[in-house]
Amino acid sequence: MRLRGGKRRTADDRLEPQGTPGLAVELRGVRREYGRGSRTVHALAGVDLALPRGTFTAVMGPSGSGKSTFLQCAAGLDRPTAGSVRLGGTEITGMRENQLTELRRSRLGFVFQAFNLLPSLTVEQNVLLPMRLAGQRRDRRRAEAMLARVGLADKAGRRPGELSGGQQQRVAVARALITDPDVVFADEPTGALDTVTAAEVLGLLRQAVDTLGATVVMVTHDPAAAAWADRVLFLADGVFAGGLDRGTAEQIAARMAALTSRTGAAAVAAA
Repeated sequence: MRLRGGKRRTADDRLEPQGTPGLAVELRGVRREYGRGSRTVHALAGVDLALPRGTFTAVMGPSGSGKSTFLQCAAGLDRPTAGSVRLGGTEITGMRENQLTELRRSRLGFVFQAFNLLPSLTVEQNVLLPMRLAGQRRDRRRAEAMLARVGLADKAGRRPGELSGGQQQRVAVARALITDPDVVFADEPTGALDTVTAAEVLGLLRQAVDTLGATVVMVTHDPAAAAWADRVLFLADGVFAGGLDRGTAEQIAARMAALTSRTGAAAVAAA
């Protein structure tokens, strides 16, 4: 619930100041370490990031660069070792687990590679699930509109197992958007899809940004997928190593090749 003066009432009824106006995601000095002593792994080594609302950002990097850890910390699925994370202006770093759960249900959307639909529920019930979990009134008319937006208006009563992989991922996109979230986090959303179907799903995410004002943060290994984004950010060794605005798939692939070569050479030199 928003109050006057740009403040938000949190789950424990305290007032918390908004972050920088117009930003959907803010990470300041975020570090995530695993292990201790000589075996410590610095998955994130001091990440600073500010993403405006209504933008589509892709995050890429070589294997082991910290992409998954970044997404988990940014989405409140994992707690950083140090630093600050704000989503939609709300500081989430010190939240209790029940507060984080409430925030994820009501203010974030997720699209995963494996679809993560519940097979026993209908398509409509899967789309409405975030509203149900957040304790909101299940708005069937809104679900109908979302399914029409993703081209599945005639599939509301079907079960996920009756749909193709691409159709299931469209359901997942509709589910992610149903609560009008502050941010949609997409983790390799086209990894299990063929090229044509992947383009259809990415087009839906692009359309959500352009027509609904959604904010999308997508982790991907695919330069063709990243080319749908407004900006591509490159991770290497737990820190951002540059970005590319409105890059083509070829430009993105070239930057990734150079980055992979550079990090590989550094690893050999350190061995």
